[in-house]
Amino acid sequence: MLLINILDNSLPFTNPVLKFLIILIIILLAPILLNKLKIPHILGLIVAGAVIGPNGFNLLLRDSSIILSGTAGLLYIMFLAGLEIDMNEFKKNKFKSLLFGLFTFSIPMTFGILVGVFILKFSVLTSVLLASMFASHTLIAYPILGKFGITKNRSVNLVVGGTMITDTLALLVLAIIVGMTKGTTNSEFWIQLFISVIVFGFVVLHIFPIIGRWFFKRCHDHISQYIFVLVILFLGAFLAEVAGVEAIIGALLSGFALNRLIPPTSPLMNRIEFVGNAIFIPFFLIGVGMLIDYRAFFTDFETILVAIVMTIAVTLAKFIAAWATQKSFKFSVDERRIIFGLSIAHAAVTLATVSVGYNIIIGETATGEPIRLLGESILNGTIIMILVTCTISTFVVQKGSRNLSLLQSTAKDKTNVANKEKILIAINNVDTVEELISLSTIIKSKENKNALFALHVINNNTTDVNAETNAVKILDKALKIGASTDIKLNKLLRYDLNIMNGILNVAKEKKATDLVLGLHVKTNISESFLGSLTEGVLSKCNATSFIYNPSQPIATIKRHIVIMPNHVENEIGFPFWLDNIWNISYNTSTKIIFYGTEQTIKVIQNIHEEHPIDADFITFDSWNNTKALSSNIKLDDNLIFILTRKDEPSYNKNIKNISIYLNRYFKSNNFILVCPIMKTDSINDTIEFNNPSLLEPIEKLDEIGKTIASVFRKK
Repeated sequence: MLLINILDNSLPFTNPVLKFLIILIIILLAPILLNKLKIPHILGLIVAGAVIGPNGFNLLLRDSSIILSGTAGLLYIMFLAGLEIDMNEFKKNKFKSLLFGLFTFSIPMTFGILVGVFILKFSVLTSVLLASMFASHTLIAYPILGKFGITKNRSVNLVVGGTMITDTLALLVLAIIVGMTKGTTNSEFWIQLFISVIVFGFVVLHIFPIIGRWFFKRCHDHISQYIFVLVILFLGAFLAEVAGVEAIIGALLSGFALNRLIPPTSPLMNRIEFVGNAIFIPFFLIGVGMLIDYRAFFTDFETILVAIVMTIAVTLAKFIAAWATQKSFKFSVDERRIIFGLSIAHAAVTLATVSVGYNIIIGETATGEPIRLLGESILNGTIIMILVTCTISTFVVQKGSRNLSLLQSTAKDKTNVANKEKILIAINNVDTVEELISLSTIIKSKENKNALFALHVINNNTTDVNAETNAVKILDKALKIGASTDIKLNKLLRYDLNIMNGILNVAKEKKATDLVLGLHVKTNISESFLGSLTEGVLSKCNATSFIYNPSQPIATIKRHIVIMPNHVENEIGFPFWLDNIWNISYNTSTKIIFYGTEQTIKVIQNIHEEHPIDADFITFDSWNNTKALSSNIKLDDNLIFILTRKDEPSYNKNIKNISIYLNRYFKSNNFILVCPIMKTDSINDTIEFNNPSLLEPIEKLDEIGKTIASVFRKK
């Protein structure tokens, strides 16, 4: 009897536990079942929402809890789009995004007005508002891109930028139409709208990053960091509404604001994506499905006509916009599929527009019935259009994503047949574990998911009975941090004569290509530090070595300053550490500033032309000029010093003063000391260059470049 009372047989269900259980079962089973049928699970969640919703079996109502969770999911989609965009690619393609935004706004607007006036016989005002619904779109299929690993493709960056433009313009049209119906579109309206939007944009894009950097420097608790991200997301959305634009614009800009502070390889990004894809976004998709009323197809001919005309018109208009963009920039067919698939889906702004238009009463019929700016037929037709466009979007984006992903994999196979990158992280201090792993995840290639090794060495002669217990704790912490970034970290516990010997032996056994060491500095670096280190690990380890001193989280760094000695481009290790520097830019979208001689800068600029990153190049020809260099260094800069060795072309006797420079000028900065691999005859037997494509521009430069490149192409 008690069980019957709990379940309550009446529909829709009102028990909150049962409601949540039903939704979770749908979220769990939809991907599993639909993947077998090769149907995008996003579509399955929408259909499931229609089946269980008030217009289906009426199991659940689209009540305030569904609306709240769905709104959070919609904002989450837009926030992720802004957070995951490649800012370097976005800056490079900003004019392309602008052109696409104008294409995908103006073409559907034109179609919408013509269809509304001449085919559906609506008034001009209604037709303009209908056209604004055509122009807007929602990145509902964006989660599919992440599954195929193409969120940083140029077509995706272009669409994300264009979305901000077209949705803003569409919402501006909505604001104007509402103002016209209320008679408030005077000069004061325009001034207020202009000022509020400018202030809103400045606060989100300039103040939010400052707040974010301040917070991440001081708070290292992962839960607090995630809650902070949610606060920024919803604060940006709220400020957008205060400014008179839709909340999704605020969510998108909030993602832009935190983009450089949350690297894609970080544990925080992993948590953001996980929670969004597991909970928030599915709630939104199910909520959209609950709006669909299949009965409208069988009960109202006008609704059927409006729905068919709207769907055909918007599909054709968005395809023409995508086709025009493809032809303008010579994109591939699959990139056009991505552009079309992402821009065809209508949900957020469309729902907002039709809701506002439906609630605007412009008169009454003879019987006293209200005449709405957007009537019942448009409301029902819009819901059907949302279902159809979302269906098209998921299928098209999935096909384009799969093809682009396969193309990327094929290209990697051709240029990187045997990827042998292995990164050894020597961990002996619990305080530096997280930062050492963070550094390792940004210097590695994206393809390296399981060739990272965390090593702790215990001295054979130690008298500490807790040495092994402490070592296991440190390594377990490292393993946990690695798992939070979706990286399989291999832990190694080694007993040896001393720490240095243990690191050298393991590096040789594992054939490590890169070695990451921590430098936990509380006071000064001793003058003997560099000499001891070089004579020890660095002089005997045939791997690119990174000695890292973290003064602040690496995610809060604004610029990476690379300081290079003369003739460093002539050394055998040059392409290796340069590959790591390129990975830093790819993985963090942070600016890299190279200081070097004219010849060195020329070599790197030659590479930059074919593999562009966000970088500046400054001629710097003397290590004696470090004092002058310090005036250009800011607190949020990370210094990367390329060290030199005797008998190498780049050797400089002033390298012995590096500890003095660091203590005197850069004590408060993050810094990395990079020791390139040595020139040995056995180099091809131990390591292989991870990114051969970077060598192609070097080969083209001069004979030295050809010699360097040929060493790595012998295989």
